[in-house]
Amino acid sequence: MENNVIYNRILIVGCGGAGKSTLAVKLGQKLALPVVHLDKLWWRPQWQSVTESEFDELLMPELKKPRWVIEGNFARTFALRLEHADLCIMLDYPTELCLKSVIERVEKYRGRTRPDMTEGCPEQADPEFVEWIRSFDNNVKPKMIDTMKSSGVPYKIFLTREQAEEWLSGLPSAENE
Repeated sequence: MENNVIYNRILIVGCGGAGKSTLAVKLGQKLALPVVHLDKLWWRPQWQSVTESEFDELLMPELKKPRWVIEGNFARTFALRLEHADLCIMLDYPTELCLKSVIERVEKYRGRTRPDMTEGCPEQADPEFVEWIRSFDNNVKPKMIDTMKSSGVPYKIFLTREQAEEWLSGLPSAENE
């Protein structure tokens, strides 16, 4: 709840390494919302992806649920996800911070799968992913912001982790309602 608004369906987007999964888990815990990690829908073990139609079949039942936090980009389905959301959060952090976070994540989970990823997908940062992070501000973010602004869905853009944490700490916990 914020200004007497209760958020039941929250999208979180942003560059790789920004902390979408971390914020989603914190929001889910604080507001008692189930968390959906889009990477878990997209990836199968050994980094094998599902088809777009399989992804859509997995995504639609999640979108129809009454309460959730969904984190991940997947530009192809962004507008569709916005149609079901009552708030969208964009983590708009500096590229170098995102790259540093990805490197730290690779070190932390070396040879293991992180909790927000499909089991059997050990943590990695291949050159294609690093390039995607480097090009996010020019190639991905402008379209996402345009889509967000034109959707009519309330949104927040956080420029620092401190801004996101301050906002999160100002939300009442689910048990306070």
